Amino acid sequence: MPDLPSKTAPEAAGPRPAASPPPATARTEAPRVAVASLVGTTIEYYDFAVYGTASALVLGPAFFPSGNATVSSLAAFLTFAAAFLSRPLGVVLFGTIGDRLGRRRALVASLLLMGVATVGVGLLPTYETAGLLAPVLLVTLRLLQGVSMGGEWGGAVLLAAEHAPPGRRALYASIPQAGPSLGFLLSTAVILPTLNIVGRDGFVDWAWRIPFLLSTVLVVVGLWVRTTVSESPVFDATAARTTQPQPASATAFAPVSATASRFPLVTLLKRYPGRVLLGTGAAIGGSAVYYLTIVYSISYGPKELGIPQNTMLTAASVGAAAGIAITLPVARLSDRIGRRPVMLTGAVGCVVWAVPMYASLSSRDGLVITGAYTVGLMFLALMFSPVAAFLPELFPARLRYTGASAAFILANTLGGGFAPLVATWLNSHWESPLVLGFYTGTLCLLSLLCLLALPETRDQEFDI
Repeated sequence: MPDLPSKTAPEAAGPRPAASPPPATARTEAPRVAVASLVGTTIEYYDFAVYGTASALVLGPAFFPSGNATVSSLAAFLTFAAAFLSRPLGVVLFGTIGDRLGRRRALVASLLLMGVATVGVGLLPTYETAGLLAPVLLVTLRLLQGVSMGGEWGGAVLLAAEHAPPGRRALYASIPQAGPSLGFLLSTAVILPTLNIVGRDGFVDWAWRIPFLLSTVLVVVGLWVRTTVSESPVFDATAARTTQPQPASATAFAPVSATASRFPLVTLLKRYPGRVLLGTGAAIGGSAVYYLTIVYSISYGPKELGIPQNTMLTAASVGAAAGIAITLPVARLSDRIGRRPVMLTGAVGCVVWAVPMYASLSSRDGLVITGAYTVGLMFLALMFSPVAAFLPELFPARLRYTGASAAFILANTLGGGFAPLVATWLNSHWESPLVLGFYTGTLCLLSLLCLLALPETRDQEFDI
């Protein structure tokens, strides 16, 4: 592809400048920045996970009443998918802010938007009270959540990675990668006790609002944390430097002029269409594994297979915790041996394990399901942890926020956002949970092939 240069391209264009280490103040602040990124990402994914779990449990009948349970579930998951459809708008909006005005500004704005939308869902009237206005408002707020998520991931991992000391970029970038699983665990820690205290009927009637309204406290904490950290030193250095227009022989990683980056997405698609597509493919399988396990199966297991709700929530929570436990060691390993070997191992594992993982649902045994999910989500961590450094390393600093966000968000939209919808349709035609394994395994195979087509990026200079 034209935007994937050969190994001899850098030499042909002249030697690249040596990467300069971050200033001492940036290095000492790196851990605090990474934790701040993690806090914000956890809150954003808590909000998203609360909706995903609520859509599996109650939002279908509350906002889309129907005599057919499958139709109600499809409508609820379609609303879940709507937030993914609006994520590309978030990439454009927050990518432009992040690449032109700063990573931190984009992250503060995205968190504030997510908080407003999530609390709004908790205050909505149901269909019984407001009629068609209720689902219209729900979809509108979900679209706003999606816009927010479109700018969250890229900024969070980028702020951490660009503060990281040399040789530890993946380690620091992977810290906010624990946010999605932590957000799910936090949502479960709120939803399970609420279910146990008020019962399923009480939860369906009114208590489903509690997890959404609690987001107010979390967002206030997240905003305070994010406004106290410094801007990325790489962004500051790039913004301060005046670069000249690129010659025709420029390499794929040469600096991009300020003029060329006025509209980062346009420049990105002109210069790096292949990297965007292959980066999307590299992340699509992991997105499918995460959302089918964390969102869809929590609804599918109880409704279609009679598995207790608590069993499914526990299995997904234990698996998510195991993935979190190995996130940092996996990232450190990728700093030592490279991104691709670790991610390829995870992709192969997900391809092989996808069918056995979802086949475990047929046993209806909590220990079997928990064990299968734990193995599957640990394979996912091998793919998911290094990708936080891998995708940003594919693009130069002036396009890095937009480029990394575009690849990851497209993967999330195609592989994750529509996964519950596709799975619901598949299971309406084939009742066996094996179909989930074949569907997921196919997407993981696509990720494997895209990873093979992409270069190793561990030693890529990051200050250009």
